[in-house]
Amino acid sequence: MPKHNIKLIINPNADLGRAWRWGTDLRSVVEEFGGADWTGTVYPGHAEDLARQAAEDGYEVVISVGGDGTTHEVINGLMQVPIESRPRLGIVPVGTGNDFASNVGMQTEPAKAMRQVFTGEPKFIDIAQIQSGTRIEYWDNTLGIGFDAKATIHSRTVPVLSGFPVYLIAAIRAIMLDHDPAMILFESDQETWEDENLLIVLCNGPREGGGFHVAPDAVVDDGWLDYAAITSVSRPMMFRLIPEVLKGTHGRFPQVRINKFRELKITSDRPLVIHTDGEIFAGFGTDVREISVKVLPSALEVII
Repeated sequence: MPKHNIKLIINPNADLGRAWRWGTDLRSVVEEFGGADWTGTVYPGHAEDLARQAAEDGYEVVISVGGDGTTHEVINGLMQVPIESRPRLGIVPVGTGNDFASNVGMQTEPAKAMRQVFTGEPKFIDIAQIQSGTRIEYWDNTLGIGFDAKATIHSRTVPVLSGFPVYLIAAIRAIMLDHDPAMILFESDQETWEDENLLIVLCNGPREGGGFHVAPDAVVDDGWLDYAAITSVSRPMMFRLIPEVLKGTHGRFPQVRINKFRELKITSDRPLVIHTDGEIFAGFGTDVREISVKVLPSALEVII
């Protein structure tokens, strides 16, 4: 049996390896509330394994200490166990973007967020699922296709910087280097359309990329997913749209589609580049041309 009913999973490499600096402050907060069992990640995907094992070991709460990628892995671990034995999730943001933590209302300062986890109330939120062939993965915040995913890949090559500037530089690089629309057939429970698209972002929460309000009306517990799609526009028009996406006002442009759905299938005439919560689901050189996505309402309790 676990010593405590809380398992804390920390990614020391989050935020370009700077997450470790919060360790002392966080440990003092944890001890103030009675302690927790700590464990650290040592390889990609490790947080998923640790979260699944924590659930199987009987922990009641699993706290993700890292960025959006760490939380993505933790959620994928928790979703592998039946809902009746699925631990609650706590989030302490110490990553680069921390968008999901922001979308569920967590404090930005890690020590304050840790206190929030110990004193907050649990709330059921929706989780989304993507399937490609037999491969299934869960995501909590956004799934990006095309330009959005390519910018995510570029963000990993931006040195030193953290937060929103990383994603802004990455977006500019993607506009200049990866202006490559795909013909998309979009079939959801609400609509069907076919068009050339540079970008499609599916959203559970409103914000991604450290501050881009892609789906300003998205709510994490309404049983719906939102999306924003941009058709094949010119590079100057993409530069025009970036500040609009930051403010969440891009929906007023005719080149932008925004709507809600519960289930959809996307089919492309060429390989898709896809990220899930900033983790690469299908990168350059892969051959994913069809995906299915659905919302899983009230699938996970998060302490907020």
